[in-house]
Amino acid sequence: MKSNRCPNSAALFDRAKHVLPGGVSRNTLLHGDHPLYVDHGKGCKVVDVDGVERIDFANNVAAHIHGHAYQPIVEAVTRQLQNGSAFTMATEVEVQFAEHICSRSTNFDKLRFVNSGTEAVMAGMKAARAYTGRPKIAKVEGSYHGAYDYAEVSQAPKPENWGDPDHPNAIALAQGTPPAVLEDMVIIPFNDPEKAIAVLDKHKDQLACIIIDPIPHRIGMVPVDTEFVKAIHKWTRANGSLLMFDEVITFRTEYGGMQDRFDVSPDLTSLGKMIGGGFPVGALAGRSDVMDVFTYGEKGLRLPHSGTFSANPVTMTAGLVSMEHFNEEAVTRLNKLGDYARASLGEAIKAADVPASIAGTGSLLRIHLKASAPRNYREAHMSATEQQALTAMITTLYDEGIMMIHTGAAVLSTPMGNNEIDKLAEAVFKSLLAVRPLVLDS
Repeated sequence: MKSNRCPNSAALFDRAKHVLPGGVSRNTLLHGDHPLYVDHGKGCKVVDVDGVERIDFANNVAAHIHGHAYQPIVEAVTRQLQNGSAFTMATEVEVQFAEHICSRSTNFDKLRFVNSGTEAVMAGMKAARAYTGRPKIAKVEGSYHGAYDYAEVSQAPKPENWGDPDHPNAIALAQGTPPAVLEDMVIIPFNDPEKAIAVLDKHKDQLACIIIDPIPHRIGMVPVDTEFVKAIHKWTRANGSLLMFDEVITFRTEYGGMQDRFDVSPDLTSLGKMIGGGFPVGALAGRSDVMDVFTYGEKGLRLPHSGTFSANPVTMTAGLVSMEHFNEEAVTRLNKLGDYARASLGEAIKAADVPASIAGTGSLLRIHLKASAPRNYREAHMSATEQQALTAMITTLYDEGIMMIHTGAAVLSTPMGNNEIDKLAEAVFKSLLAVRPLVLDS
């Protein structure tokens, strides 16, 4: 944002730069001259320190399902805080919450709680290695699976280094990533079973796991094809590998996660974000025999695993209330609202006469400044002009009272209704008109 529009946020950012590298602790907050600083949020709206109210379609990057300060969560957490926030002891609410999450999917025999989606993916990759005795992990090109050396490989490759589309290169995200990390990651094309399996076949005796995000945000929020999932699942059964779903974002899509839509049972599933009720959380769920790598058995303890704040009672309490209230009826209602949102935005795009498109499913959507929604990471990759246009569009939306994720993605929350969607569509229409010259030049 511009400093003269938000003077209080600008002043806070000036202070922050003296004590925080780059002025923030997560780069996704950086936008324009400075990030916005929040004063408070309630329901689906947030108010910044300059007093500006916006409808929140970012929801802390899909971490909120009931919006902000959801009263049942506030009340339950307040009661728990009076009894303590974390202990070197187990708690009953951890058991209750685990029982609830496992009841939502027949694919979840057991689970372990951690503190973030990144940790859940990390635990899943390590569990797959411990279970199979193999070193390599396969992932889809461009997919995001958290801040872990292995998960970050080929998260953001570029045209100059991504290589052959049939056999993508393994590209480091962070400078200084050890070369050995790249050697143990296998990168496959998205939604192309034949080409993906041709790559997998070259590593079939070394692959511990294949990880798939069923609606990969960074690839464009285009759902994975059923045939792709079935082909990958069949390959893992034939070659002694595990299939892992990353449902950190997508678990909101169905009562038991996006995997409910497929006639496939992943061996492991990473969870996070909205299952914490607004608090830091992650979980790894899966088959009992695979999850048993975390316990002592005939082979000893194959995967030691602890975490000081894992399964702390505050998060467990908030998460249990959040998920109990996000029942089948709530999931269905929010998905229908998502259908209405995508249809409304489609009409806004048509009215603005701009080459743009909508991707997503359930309560997730993403606007692309492309005439057709991308089918893979390479099609989703933006030129410099496209990125400039998207940044300008997001800035205009903020000025119109709408918060979205910087990629052009939006996630819905249960306090929302048709009125909020209508305001979103109107703001998107105005934003598209504002950036139309840039889009047409891209």
